[in-house]
Amino acid sequence: MTPKKRVEAVLRHEKPDKIPLTMYENKIYQCSIERQLRNDGLCIVNRNYPVFSTKSPNVQWKTYIYYENGEEYRKNIIITPVGELSIVDKLAGFTSWHIEKIFKTPEDYKSLLFMVKDIGFEPCYERFAEAEKQLGEDITLRAGIGNTPLQEIMVNWMGVETFSIEWLERKDEIEKIYNAILENHRKIYPIIAKSPALYVNYGGNETSDLIGRERFKKYVLPLYNEAAEILHKHGKLIGAHLDGNNKIWADLLAQSKLDYIEAFSPSPDTDMSIQDAFSIWSNKVLWINFPSSLQLASIDKIKEMTKEIIDASMPDKSLIIGITETIPEDRWQENMLAISKVINYNRF
Repeated sequence: MTPKKRVEAVLRHEKPDKIPLTMYENKIYQCSIERQLRNDGLCIVNRNYPVFSTKSPNVQWKTYIYYENGEEYRKNIIITPVGELSIVDKLAGFTSWHIEKIFKTPEDYKSLLFMVKDIGFEPCYERFAEAEKQLGEDITLRAGIGNTPLQEIMVNWMGVETFSIEWLERKDEIEKIYNAILENHRKIYPIIAKSPALYVNYGGNETSDLIGRERFKKYVLPLYNEAAEILHKHGKLIGAHLDGNNKIWADLLAQSKLDYIEAFSPSPDTDMSIQDAFSIWSNKVLWINFPSSLQLASIDKIKEMTKEIIDASMPDKSLIIGITETIPEDRWQENMLAISKVINYNRF
């Protein structure tokens, strides 16, 4: 089996020849060890590869890059017919940090609503299909719907403190934005369903301490199921990036139509062990993140945990071991070689 076919087999609940090992495209460097890992079965995950394009005919974006104290910043100014919005991000290599959120005062609701409603979507399948053909059999491409609406508003647009105040004082305004984003996502579902992509992530980083069980049940879970119903009709698979504490809503996820739980980080990083996850989510594929806290452990401990994770997946083997967080630069090579060695030793 090729690395790509191995991932696809597990996602379809077929039996692989060994547990797939994957790594996000920005977590690994091109080098001789990378080539060795790929030769030994590592599959690179290229995330959120586009199968649709967006247009906003009545909204203008202006972007400025500037430097302060040797650090790089990006400022976006969004101009709508009903008002202006702005965002400032601090750029830091492969990631960025929000310095200034897009929402600042209640006056921004009307501009945000206009911005969301102005977005149009069109299929762009050719680029995805060509990339799959060119990149070959040790890279897998994943489509993306985007953050769930409440997560986008809470984390990216407002921040937790502002969101909490607005939820108490102007919940109806938040729900207007939520519904507008949801309507956009409903336009995206059928585009992805008819695309060349096999699987798609919806949402991510839902935080139980912030959202809570009841909001998750009302504002997040129905979206997973609604999208899944459309995607499944076309043979597509859907998962969510759930890398935090999940015990509070684990039973709800078990009843959901999600096909896989992606980036699940077993204890000691979260409140669920790998055994808990396989017991509760027996009908799901677990596409885990190897516990980040163990990346500084001894190589023997890393090998021991890898074997424990593989053993927990038996007999169904509905497991993909992934790396979704950055490994320290001085450890990633030996750690990945150790994980790969255990996987290859435990071929089926």
